[in-house]
Amino acid sequence: MNTPADIVTLEQINSMGQPEFVDSLGGIFEHSPWVAEGAYSERPFESVQHLHDTMVETARRADRSQVLALLRAHPDLATRLQVTPLSAAEQQGAGLDRLTPEEFKQLTELNAAYTEKFQFPFILAVRGKNKDDIINAIRERVDRSLQEEWDQALQEIGKITRFRLKDLLAEE
Repeated sequence: MNTPADIVTLEQINSMGQPEFVDSLGGIFEHSPWVAEGAYSERPFESVQHLHDTMVETARRADRSQVLALLRAHPDLATRLQVTPLSAAEQQGAGLDRLTPEEFKQLTELNAAYTEKFQFPFILAVRGKNKDDIINAIRERVDRSLQEEWDQALQEIGKITRFRLKDLLAEE
């Protein structure tokens, strides 16, 4: 996560020019700096919650293809592929870096079935969850409708990004 030197205040965020704002917040939404770019014009933010709500709303009101790109920017859970440092830390905290070979195979198969059905990866805010919670969640959610999962994925992104903003911004 962030070191104290990485922590910024809301006052600092509100006083940033757009390039610095996007540089600071562009990674909050996985590989989607356009969310920070879109939220910038809404400054000043009254609270971290206001900033987060604005960013989530920016993502939700984007055109469907842009939202799909945001969903697809998320890595499969427990992947052996390169993920962003934020995703790696979140997955390690949930124990996904310590799966048994059987658990890894099961999660890989569930991820593949989910992605084949929905055309985007399974997205879950893993903070506070363990590997069993995660496997059970994907097993349950793979049987849902596309609209249910689209909505759930956006809710999960909201949770993930709220954790990330709280880690980055010092509450005043």
